Amino acid sequence: MSERATILIVDDEAELREVLEEYLNAQGYTALGAENAAAARALCAKQAIDLAILDIHLPGEDGLSLARHLRECYKMGIVMLTSAGAVVDRIVGLEMGADDYMPKPFDPRELLARIKSVLRRAAGSADLGASRVRVGRCVLDLGAHRLCDESGAEVPMSPLEYDLLKTFTAHPNQVLSRERILNLSTHSDLDPYDRSVDLRILRLRKKIEPDPAQPRYIRTVRSEGYVFLPGGGEG
Repeated sequence: MSERATILIVDDEAELREVLEEYLNAQGYTALGAENAAAARALCAKQAIDLAILDIHLPGEDGLSLARHLRECYKMGIVMLTSAGAVVDRIVGLEMGADDYMPKPFDPRELLARIKSVLRRAAGSADLGASRVRVGRCVLDLGAHRLCDESGAEVPMSPLEYDLLKTFTAHPNQVLSRERILNLSTHSDLDPYDRSVDLRILRLRKKIEPDPAQPRYIRTVRSEGYVFLPGGGEG
């Protein structure tokens, strides 16, 4: 990623694009605007983008479809703009590969904080290499089959806890049901309804979350399951 990160703002509201472009340029970023998905695709094809801010409700091709295209074709952070209270939009956005979301209306300063967090996590993940994955305050070493804290000390894990964490890191930003979590792991013989997954996720949170009582990285999605957010989030 370049020293001066390039941020693409995709929103059909011209006034909002202009305000964000001016604000982000003043904060030391290179901000570009696009009014729709076609314009965004054209910009991405011409130059490197470090992070895209996408409104879900774009005219023509919507933001969810664009997010999926960008995630498949480029390496960049993605923050979705959603309607306030639109929980379904947020869940689907995360499933499409978004790193975070911001409900409208919003304070540009809060959006800036989320942008910085996503860019910081992206840089940290790149530095770690393919066999090491940052998970909250820890690093999962897939080659050595171990979890280490900030000081490098190994954090004890049971084989099932390791398997669950590995499954989450292999499917970031995707809402996984208990049944799918078990099917993706090597413990598909367990009953998804016997709370075994929930109990082990509680134990994992105690190991990787800065505040296990308010998990940011392994989040519960009501009536759906769990989602691993590499960039964390609020509350």
